[in-house]
Amino acid sequence: MTTTDAVPGGTLTAVEQRGIEPVPADERNGNPFQLFWVWFAANISVLGLPLGATLVALGLNIWQAVLVAFLGAFGSFALVGVVSVAGRRGGAPSMTLSRAVFGVRGNAGPTVVSLLSRLGWETVNTTTAAFVLLSLFSIAAGEEIAAKDSPVLTLVAIGVFVVCTLLVSGLGHAAILVIQRWATWIFGALNLVVAAFLIATVDWDAVTATPAGSWSAVLLGVGTIAAGTGIGWANAGADMARYQKTSAKAAHLVASSAAGAGVPLLLLIALGSLLTAGSPELAEAPDPVAAIRAMLPAGMAVPYLIAAFGGLLLSNHLSVYSAGLTTLTLGVRVKRVYAVTLDVVVTFAGAIYFMLIAGDFYGPFIAFISLLAIPITAWLGVFLVDMAKRRTYDPAALMDVRRTSGYWYRGGVEWRATGSWLAAIVLGYAMRGLGQDGTAWIATFIAAAVLYSVLGGARTGRKETVA
Repeated sequence: MTTTDAVPGGTLTAVEQRGIEPVPADERNGNPFQLFWVWFAANISVLGLPLGATLVALGLNIWQAVLVAFLGAFGSFALVGVVSVAGRRGGAPSMTLSRAVFGVRGNAGPTVVSLLSRLGWETVNTTTAAFVLLSLFSIAAGEEIAAKDSPVLTLVAIGVFVVCTLLVSGLGHAAILVIQRWATWIFGALNLVVAAFLIATVDWDAVTATPAGSWSAVLLGVGTIAAGTGIGWANAGADMARYQKTSAKAAHLVASSAAGAGVPLLLLIALGSLLTAGSPELAEAPDPVAAIRAMLPAGMAVPYLIAAFGGLLLSNHLSVYSAGLTTLTLGVRVKRVYAVTLDVVVTFAGAIYFMLIAGDFYGPFIAFISLLAIPITAWLGVFLVDMAKRRTYDPAALMDVRRTSGYWYRGGVEWRATGSWLAAIVLGYAMRGLGQDGTAWIATFIAAAVLYSVLGGARTGRKETVA
């Protein structure tokens, strides 16, 4: 077996040259199990712990939190797996395939939302990782280093994380597959060691004394976890699946995605819930990384911070890779590696703002990103209904954004899909305005899917062939 056969998308050290153009069928040699490692590594992140703390803050006990984590994580990433089936069918990134659904112009709205979501989470990852490095610097210096008091070190911390991200994301698909797999074992093992020490700090009397929350709180919790995990990745599902063999079974793609992300998320979210049930103040900590570090014995601080940095990096370089493809789909005419560079420059600037200028960060910014879950969920509802009817994509039409495109429809917009998307967004935000956060994303998904179905579902353009 050649190196190229073993690693779809090219060799490990070669920069991936392909942008968003569909991968020819004879160059697709990936297998579904590779997606397991991709999504597992991307979700070994310290950000899973604050999600668990959020569930306890909603009033759930530990058993309800575990149930919610299971449903929210596995369920939402099963949807990511379904979108990856479209990647196997069309050999192109998610938002490029979305041109067939919304039209080459109508797709601009969902694509902008997708890019904002990716850039938002990358800024969260970069900022959090920089705080992690500052904590490591503090240990080395023997004194606490605050971001605003040490701007030079803060810039160094941000820069180190951005460079590490760019090295992998710039190389592309082949490098990501290999690194995600091996990093899963390394950082997964390190996380298990840290988790064992954290569990030893739990106040079990407080945990067992926590009363059960209402079922409405459970539903809100499922929505919170889904929005903060799989829904945010849904429109990137095909990005890593475009090199999958055309013979790969849909069920295997879905199972690999759901299990790959669901297992680490379930463990980390459950751990975050357990720690918070024993120490409720964790839910209100402005810096969850530092708060959890304080719970560990001195000798475990460095391994914990290394595990936290590694997990954030594994999530970030996958997100940046996807953001680069989304940037190209918007029509920015540069090579993929330059699109990746542009995205990390934006997140570098965002991290500087939130660490050196702004006051609060996590609360309002994550709330902003959660708002983006509504239009992403609406897109998902339309896209999945379209997938039920569409089996092939026209590779030439996907890349043609002129009137000659097979996906031009009327004025470049497929109005049934775009109208269903917009109507569902209005409904979702209206429900959030009425305080129905837990059911808003569900209603958004159902409304988009039902309305698009009633209007006729997929319109296959002028002519479609298998890419």
